[in-house]
Amino acid sequence: MTSDDARIAADIRTLLDVRAPDASICPSEVARRLSPEDAWRDAMPDVRRVAVALAADGVIRITQSDVVLDPEVPISGPIRLRRGPRWNDDTPID
Repeated sequence: MTSDDARIAADIRTLLDVRAPDASICPSEVARRLSPEDAWRDAMPDVRRVAVALAADGVIRITQSDVVLDPEVPISGPIRLRRGPRWNDDTPID
C-alpha cells in the first residue's frame, strides 16, 4: 500500500468511525478531503480502488442500493461504503 493509499484508507476509516455503526459514506466524501475544490473527481478512481482492497479484506463493505457488492467483480455506478466484518480487527492491511 502506498502512502497515498494509506491516507485514503485512513480517511475512509475516519469518516466511518464518526458515523453510527450502520451508517455509510459516499466515496466522494473521501475524495473531497483529499483534493481541493473541483479536483476531487480526479481522486475518485484511487478512492474506489482502495475501497475495493479494504472490502476484499473485510474491513468495509461496498454497497449499491443496500446490496453488498463482491469486491472481486468490477464495480460501476454509485456506491456507498460501510463498516465490514473486520472493522475492529487490528490485522494490518497490505
